[in-house]
Amino acid sequence: MTTARRVLDRCAALTAYSASPDHLERTYLTPQHAAANTAVAGWMRDAGLDTETDAAGNLWGRRAPEPPGTDGARQEPGTRGVPALVLGSHLDTVPDAGAFDGMLGVVLAIAVAERLRDVALPFALEVVGFWDEEGARFGTALMGSKAVAGQWDAAWWDRPDADGVTVREAFERFGLAPDRIGEAARHPEDLVGYLEAHIEQGPRLEAADLPLGYVTSIAGARRFVLTLTGEARHAGGTPYERRKDALAAASEVVLAAERLAREAGALATVGDIGVEPGAVNVIPGRARLTLDVRAVDDAARDALVAAIEAAGRELGARRGVAFEIAETHSAPSAVCSDRLSHAIADGIRAARSGEHTPDVPGLWSPAGHDAMAMAAVTEVGMLFVRCHDGISHHPAESVREDDVAVALDAFEAAVFAVARGTTP
Repeated sequence: MTTARRVLDRCAALTAYSASPDHLERTYLTPQHAAANTAVAGWMRDAGLDTETDAAGNLWGRRAPEPPGTDGARQEPGTRGVPALVLGSHLDTVPDAGAFDGMLGVVLAIAVAERLRDVALPFALEVVGFWDEEGARFGTALMGSKAVAGQWDAAWWDRPDADGVTVREAFERFGLAPDRIGEAARHPEDLVGYLEAHIEQGPRLEAADLPLGYVTSIAGARRFVLTLTGEARHAGGTPYERRKDALAAASEVVLAAERLAREAGALATVGDIGVEPGAVNVIPGRARLTLDVRAVDDAARDALVAAIEAAGRELGARRGVAFEIAETHSAPSAVCSDRLSHAIADGIRAARSGEHTPDVPGLWSPAGHDAMAMAAVTEVGMLFVRCHDGISHHPAESVREDDVAVALDAFEAAVFAVARGTTP
């Protein structure tokens, strides 16, 4: 069996750890989180890594160099001493997910670590499986990687999931101590950098008939809950001039957000709408919708948010409906470092060296990644792998085995490129 085939088989094996028998759903601090950590930790140990679950529930594997005079002693994962180059991605999913978003990056990293198990490097090598990158359970995102970057927000402790379980309660049920969350944080002096491999989640590589690219920057998303409050009244007895229809107003907000985003060359998505009271013969009195806004840089994104808010308030005033906007998540955009971007580009060239003048495209990522959080504590670089039709966050997510094979070679070569520029 080829290493690429084994990577794909392991991604498939992880789909068994799901909260639903009908679709893949694996969220933070659940029994499926624990089961996936156990399985992946076994693969890490097979690759020669020592393993540990940190104070935020992230899974780590580490292979440290053996300095003279230590008699082969190794550092535990996440400890200070020999600085580490970290490879990884996330293990949680959205509801009804595909098999590769996040998981491919973790399993690729383990495969690279296994290839390098007997290779001397001027730094420790670590692999991480982050949790809550998607934010599907508690309505925020990047909890695990933000804890590692020392950016845990104390306001998160009281955030409830759909069943009313708070983050604090979930930590305790999982066996983690909330008052020890600071122990998950890493320090710049302990890190050489962070490299993440990920499916592109877009169509650009496939359109160019290229297997790989590197990421230049990652868009920072802002997320909101919009609430429009009108008046619930009888659907038959209330003429239009007397109606304060919250859903009709919300529909206009959705279309305004799309129009404004298109005009700005950015992205605005309403992913969920809830209506009260929700009866067929009652005019909706309240509508609640989510809004996700992204752009190539923070200034363009924030200008779009302001324009959508202004449009919502104007629509609300015109229709006699109160408009409220509450921010639930904000992450700054992240620029990948030149040093690590060059290392990944060099790795891609090395992996495709048999081809005539291989193209190595640099791509902006509209999707968020754990690298965004890690950029607060170390330099980051990302490798994108072609995915079929750009489909992601869907069971039809798919990658090619030959692309995975070249991604393995490129990611390994990128580690060597970083090593060449690192002073022991």
